[in-house]
Amino acid sequence: MATQRTGHGQPFLLFVIFFLTFISRRCFVEVKSHPLPENHAALFIFGDSFLDAGNNNYINTTTLDQANFWPYGQTHFGFPTGRFSDGRLVSDFIAEFAKLPLIPPFLQPGFSEYHNGVNFASAGAGALSETFHGSVIELKAQIKYFREVVEMEIKRKWGKAKGGLILSKAVYLFSIGTNDYMSLFLTNSSLLKSHSKSQYVELVIGNLTASIKQVYESGGRKFGFMNLPAMGCSPGLRVVDGGCLEELSAYANIHNQRLVRVLEELEKLLKGFKYSLYDFSSRLRQRMERPLKYGLKEGKKACCGTGSYGGVFSCGGRRGVKEFELCRNPDEYVFWDSYHLTENLHKQLAHEMWTASSPDSCNPRYSIENLFLI
Repeated sequence: MATQRTGHGQPFLLFVIFFLTFISRRCFVEVKSHPLPENHAALFIFGDSFLDAGNNNYINTTTLDQANFWPYGQTHFGFPTGRFSDGRLVSDFIAEFAKLPLIPPFLQPGFSEYHNGVNFASAGAGALSETFHGSVIELKAQIKYFREVVEMEIKRKWGKAKGGLILSKAVYLFSIGTNDYMSLFLTNSSLLKSHSKSQYVELVIGNLTASIKQVYESGGRKFGFMNLPAMGCSPGLRVVDGGCLEELSAYANIHNQRLVRVLEELEKLLKGFKYSLYDFSSRLRQRMERPLKYGLKEGKKACCGTGSYGGVFSCGGRRGVKEFELCRNPDEYVFWDSYHLTENLHKQLAHEMWTASSPDSCNPRYSIENLFLI
């Protein structure tokens, strides 16, 4: 009886197997080719602590380059995410304005939705491999990760044509270079003695330019840049003698002037290359010098830290100095800790970047919003 039942049921069993296989394949194809909205544009992020959404949580580094402890993240998230702020960053607000979800860090376990973009930024990173080497994800490595995502995730999942369209429509946001210059003064760097300011700037700009070209070769066409702020006037450097470290600011000024020229050259050289350049330097300085004009109360002192200007980098008590003070309302401050900005500042700057409302923008031809729309 059992043999007869098996024999008579075999065609039906084969049919069931075939049907289930067909359905599973059909479902797989439908998921793979699920259409994106016509105007969909992803956001890919490269840089340092101004944009790091938590990549440094997952690397072997020190607490100097990590912010995964209280009170970081207290304002918006209610817990530390690895962002060097009390809440969200410029890149988070840009994503929100573009109607994208929060763009997670590349190293976050379980992440797979690359068609919306990904964040490669690493606190402490520079354009030069020598900058805080071994403790951060340098720009060269960030670009390597990006190219892996392009080949292994985007093009493999969406195909060459659709993947190429995703990459060409995406916006690529960069904030890098500050650590290359700060490292000259925070470490015993031999480069400070062996290079003039202009020579050293050329090294940094050269590496940045090479990275931009690699993104372009992978399909990127629309780029957003923030120039370098005058970090010589941050609380962490004011604490030294009460004033700005003007030599550091001089490096940033040379860098910013050179960046303008390089982007103009790339626009002529690379077909379809479009960019927005936000004058982070002057807009931050204006808020430091005239905080009341921007709805703030304190432009020079950090909300979280200790010592003069809150300039001792002790926020959270895990960086050698355990004692620190915490202000009641970070929204009233420019600086969250000794070197980084409050969520309120990030939101203000992101809004200006998005709308190009800054009258002294380095390059008013495109706002970040324009880049997402074109």
